[in-house]
Amino acid sequence: MPEKQKNAVLCPNCRKLISASEPQCPYCGLRRPASKFINNPLVRLFSQPARFIKTIIYLNAGMFIISILLSNKMIHISANPLTFLSPDSRSLLAMGATGVIPIDRMHRWWSLLSANYLHGGILHIFFNMMAFRQIAGLIIREYGIHRMFILYTAGGIIGFLVSYLARTNFTIGSSAAVCSLIGAALYYGKSRGGLYGNIIYRQIGGWVLAIFIFGFLVPGIDNWGHGGGIAAGIALGFLLGYREQREELRLHKSLAHIAALATIAVLALSVFYGVYYSGLL
Repeated sequence: MPEKQKNAVLCPNCRKLISASEPQCPYCGLRRPASKFINNPLVRLFSQPARFIKTIIYLNAGMFIISILLSNKMIHISANPLTFLSPDSRSLLAMGATGVIPIDRMHRWWSLLSANYLHGGILHIFFNMMAFRQIAGLIIREYGIHRMFILYTAGGIIGFLVSYLARTNFTIGSSAAVCSLIGAALYYGKSRGGLYGNIIYRQIGGWVLAIFIFGFLVPGIDNWGHGGGIAAGIALGFLLGYREQREELRLHKSLAHIAALATIAVLALSVFYGVYYSGLL
């Protein structure tokens, strides 16, 4: 490999090939583009939307598989498809389910984040990830990938905080985070207006109506988490702004990176406690 190519890197901001010795990217102006604090796998992941969406789906799937493996029952056979292939409550509680029981009795405030990556059954995770995949692309296009992840993480935490304040004993699922993205899309459509904005607003409004109808018809649905997530998404969408209002700021990128590091740390803690309380450690 020529020496020139060996000393070249991809700018983590604009993805152009540049010299590693450049003090500033000649294309986008990013300072110190070759620095390990700026150019690392985590930062590069934020420049690849399709891969980023898949990574979140894989994290949810991985946590679901681990919760199944740590359960006393490997496969739950039931006439109710919602409980097929579901982890038991013990493993979910150990791995970071949230609500009154984990927070008041175990002082696990970090469960407000970990619960977003836990699911109670194969259909639970399937429908949540299908909804996430559909809505995440829209949010990335209109808000940017960093603001999307802030909405997903902070909205999920706020949604479960609302659920906790409503005295929900035990709750899990990425639906609070997904509902935050839905709330942000609802705000975007209403705020932007015009033909495109109104189409988005009406379509997402139909989703919101369907979520609440489903929540009141099916027992065990955390409507407080859903409602809190949607409200959080609307508020965060207003505070963060979307691309037509302003491009992503350095603050947005820093907050997204902090959210990613917090997620990695909390999920590692979640797996540790799951393994520990299963007796494998």
